[in-house]
Amino acid sequence: MPFTLHINGSAREVDVDGDTPLLWVLRDVLGLYGTKFGCGAGLCGACTVHQDGVAIRSCITPVESVGAQRITTIEGIGATAVGQAVQKTWLELDVVQCGYCQSGQIMSATALLAATPRPTPADIVGGMSGNICRCGTYVRIQAAVQRAATLIPIKAA
Repeated sequence: MPFTLHINGSAREVDVDGDTPLLWVLRDVLGLYGTKFGCGAGLCGACTVHQDGVAIRSCITPVESVGAQRITTIEGIGATAVGQAVQKTWLELDVVQCGYCQSGQIMSATALLAATPRPTPADIVGGMSGNICRCGTYVRIQAAVQRAATLIPIKAA
C-alpha cells in the first residue's frame, strides 16, 4: 500500500503493508539507519523518533498510523536549535560509550527539552527513564541534558 511520509522535512513515498513498523520503513525502505532496533517491544528506547515533536517508539508504531504527521529522526534532529544543543553537549561531555542507544537517547532528550526547556534533575530522570543504556552512561547523559538546557534560548511569551 502506498504511503506519503513526512520525514526530516521531506515528503517520502513508500509502498509497504500498513502494519509495517515505522522503524523498518525508516531503516529498510528509506535507508535511515540512525534509528536502531533494540527490543522490538517499545521498552528500550533505541528506536525513538519524533512524531510532530513527541518522542515515540518506532518499533511499535505501524506506518499506517503516521498519516500526515511529521517524523523527525536522528538524521534530522540537528536542524533544530534544541537538537543542535543536545548534540553539542553530547560531544562536549563525551557521553557515548558503545553508542548503540545514543540516537534514541538524543531523540528523547531533545523532546524533553523542547517540552521543558529548564528541566529539574527529577524532570531529566523522568524524561529519560524510558531509554536503556547498557553501558551505564546515565550520569553523563543527565549532565549533557542539563548543560544543553543552558544553551537553549527561552522565548519570551
